[in-house]
Amino acid sequence: MNATQTTESNADPAELARFNKLANRWWDENSEFKPLHRINPHRLEWIDSLVQLAGKQVLDVGCGGGILAESMAHRGANVTGIDLADKPLQIAQWHAQAQGVDVRYAKSSAETWAQQQAGQYDVVTCMEMLEHVPSPVAVIQACTDMVRPGGWVFFSTINRNPLSYAMAIAAAEYIMNILPRGTHQYARFIKPAELLSMANSAGLVLQDKRGLGYNPLTQHFRLHGYMGVGYLLAMQKPLKP
Repeated sequence: MNATQTTESNADPAELARFNKLANRWWDENSEFKPLHRINPHRLEWIDSLVQLAGKQVLDVGCGGGILAESMAHRGANVTGIDLADKPLQIAQWHAQAQGVDVRYAKSSAETWAQQQAGQYDVVTCMEMLEHVPSPVAVIQACTDMVRPGGWVFFSTINRNPLSYAMAIAAAEYIMNILPRGTHQYARFIKPAELLSMANSAGLVLQDKRGLGYNPLTQHFRLHGYMGVGYLLAMQKPLKP
């Protein structure tokens, strides 16, 4: 594993500072990152069911502390994780080393990585990240550029509507304290039609979609057909333009 230093503009310094501050709790399943740990088995199974991860070249954009990246490596994928927050990357490296998991980590944005890694990956994942950057369309285009023809790109983010505000901000951050206050900005939430339009314009075709549901009584997540709050899109780059 190694790290590459880059200078980026499509990043919110406040967001990077927030994730750096919380980095040492990334792998604590009872910390602020508990939702990611609960979501991860569902998104991993969904991704693996569509692409069969074993042997694939995979890039995880906005990998944070490496929860998804490491789990995909456990499935036999050759995984690279990139992020712009230093401390979560360090945590990801240390945890992978401690677990004996081979994952490459680097400090980079998707846009910079795409300049040298165009068409290099079978699978690109960008999960719970688009709602934290100033220009999601630039990230989407970079993800498209980095995947090979016939390859897959997976996105997950949060819908923008009154229900998503009530669930992802009011309830999760202020009432139930599942997430730290200020984790999400409602204006940066993305409607499924908007994300689909951006992905289509970048050259991707929708293959599958799922909504992310949460039961506050059991504190369990599941994937289903309703995309009113959290949702995931599986996109594919055509073999021919």
